[in-house]
Amino acid sequence: MASRDDKIEILTSSITDHYDVDWHHKLGTGISGPVRLGTKRSTGEQFAVKVVIDRPKARQEVQMHYQCSQHPHVVKLYQVFCNDLQFPGESESRSRLLLVMELMDGGELFNRISEVHGFTERQAAIATKQVALAVCHIHSLNIAHRDLKPENLLYRDKSENAPIKLCDFGFAKLDKGDLMTPQFTPYYVSPQVLEAHRRHRKEGKTSMPSSPYTYDKSCDMWSLGVVIYILLCGYPPFYSEHPSSRRTIDKGMRKKIMAGSYDFPEREWDRVSENAKDVVKRLLCVDPHSRMTVEELVSHPWLTEEAPDTPLQSHIFISNKAHRDKTKKDLESQLRQMRIPDRPINLKPIEDALNPILIERQVQNRQHTDRTPSPSQGPPPAPKNVKAMRDVIAHCILPKAQTSEGGDTYMELSQKILVAVKWNSEVEELHKVLKSLKWNGTGFDDDPELLEVGKAFKGILQKYILKSR
Repeated sequence: MASRDDKIEILTSSITDHYDVDWHHKLGTGISGPVRLGTKRSTGEQFAVKVVIDRPKARQEVQMHYQCSQHPHVVKLYQVFCNDLQFPGESESRSRLLLVMELMDGGELFNRISEVHGFTERQAAIATKQVALAVCHIHSLNIAHRDLKPENLLYRDKSENAPIKLCDFGFAKLDKGDLMTPQFTPYYVSPQVLEAHRRHRKEGKTSMPSSPYTYDKSCDMWSLGVVIYILLCGYPPFYSEHPSSRRTIDKGMRKKIMAGSYDFPEREWDRVSENAKDVVKRLLCVDPHSRMTVEELVSHPWLTEEAPDTPLQSHIFISNKAHRDKTKKDLESQLRQMRIPDRPINLKPIEDALNPILIERQVQNRQHTDRTPSPSQGPPPAPKNVKAMRDVIAHCILPKAQTSEGGDTYMELSQKILVAVKWNSEVEELHKVLKSLKWNGTGFDDDPELLEVGKAFKGILQKYILKSR
């Protein structure tokens, strides 16, 4: 069994010396790259080949996956190659990692259930135990998966007793107790965050009183609670009443998640055992310190004793494709809300901080050199082109400014950028920066880091707009 010190060698020889890869046969798409079918030349055995851009984060994913992959309920990682590849539409080749993994032919957990007639609580408990054992293993290595959802729970094959395995370590992190630590600047940090910083240094771990969730390994247990809830009834405990986009959690859903407010509707839950309900209650616990650990779950009577062989209603809901797809999106939205970028705490120098207050002062100072208003006048309003840029910067760095209740922060950011482009269309550097951020004219092809966008707009504002006035 791999220990946390074991590492897999990344081979530099061509993967085509050992495998025939069908580049036109896409098995699926992981969080960090597509998966294709590969056949080993020497044996004819088939594998899944995941392709990711070679960068430090991808190499960390590889090593964490390898450390976890010796467990029978984690998809095995056999070999990794580093090759230069050029895909259609690319102007030149790029260095990529190719992960040769166990081929999972049995499909996703929910798809399997949708094909089963008479799905029972005992079958739900059997599936849960396999996933729990996988999570127990990766947590024993101090790794948080952070992407526990139905799409990442796969059956080995289509046989009745095929094992379930956990895959896709694209969001996995080594849990040092600081996965929830946000980056901040001295201008906007709350006393609670500074207190958390002090405790982090003193105790080697972090807590944030301003948030009911932590983003360490306990977030996997919350996600597992959601999956179990769906297994038992067919729909999620929290869902959007009026979703406006694929990324949105509406106001009502957000409040329910933050409060841990859900129920057990009688129609679907009156046939579910009290042991199963107890598991759900203890996993969907807002306080992470009171939430059931994976060790407690594995030893819970629902999994150690034989669960009732009672037919459930869940397969009726899950077999509806539209309902199943919506459930997946709702769960993905919850996972996205629980992930805070786990950058180390960084107290920036004042001159490097993205500070709208200082930017406003700079604007006013420049205006003052042009004309001095009488004492009865207030400071003149900023020109529309400057205000539009400041609105983008504030959206990127001020949490309260980022989105309205129930809104989509990237959708609202895109609207602010469209206004900024309208009033600064002659600033060529702005168009260059937006192109580098994969701006397509109305939105982003890939969601960028908000701080990166804010810093870029600050630079343009100071170097090209304010100086030209």
